[in-house]
Amino acid sequence: MEVWLIGSRVDSSLMLLILLITYLVIFSLNSIEGFRRKKRKGWTDAILESSEALAIGCCCASFTLLLLQKITPTTPLEEVLGKIIFETVPFAIGTALSRVLLDGEPKKSVSQEDTSGKKRGNKQQVQVNETLADISASFMGAMIVAFSIAPTDEVRVLAVTASPPWLIILMMASLLISYMIVFAAGFTDQAKRRKQQGLFQTPETETVISYLIALFTSGLMLLFFQQLNFDMPWFLWLQYTIILGLPAAIGGAAGRIAI
Repeated sequence: MEVWLIGSRVDSSLMLLILLITYLVIFSLNSIEGFRRKKRKGWTDAILESSEALAIGCCCASFTLLLLQKITPTTPLEEVLGKIIFETVPFAIGTALSRVLLDGEPKKSVSQEDTSGKKRGNKQQVQVNETLADISASFMGAMIVAFSIAPTDEVRVLAVTASPPWLIILMMASLLISYMIVFAAGFTDQAKRRKQQGLFQTPETETVISYLIALFTSGLMLLFFQQLNFDMPWFLWLQYTIILGLPAAIGGAAGRIAI
């Protein structure tokens, strides 16, 4: 409901920015995996696939809002566009993630594909590719979770009682839970996670960097839903971001496992 309310009063320039950012996120994901089984031959295919995913998300969002009667023939056009565009974001990202999450087929890592006889770059290039894949996966997972929480009142309510010691405890808990999900809980592909060849590929370093990505994503989503603005004091930014950073870090950890 908060997404509908915020979308109904957003201006047109922000709508265009949201579409652009969503497209870039989908393009980043499609560059790694994509939602089609066929192998892409180059950047052109990834661009077209990303456009298609965004269009599918837009159609699904429109249909759902019509079905729920949140847009009607009497709804002003700008309000219709705002609601559709805001709801398009999770639908489009879900489209891009669909094969990753639902395919069920084991995927080869970059290092595994090197041993299969395919032509690859040197070890440094492999490390860069692995690192970019991890960063993208952390960002996607954190964004999906933070997107559903950022527009609600819960973050603001929790921030009222957020003291500095409590924020430190919250940060430590976020790091610990993220580490346990990826490296200690025994989920699928945990052994493969420890064999990744990224530039920062130790469990501790990866956990810290992924948490920083989760904090960045949290701040971005709070700005996205206008829960933060540049006139607010810095400590409110810190409180809101750390609070939302807990579920975002969990989403980022899930994203790394999934991808």
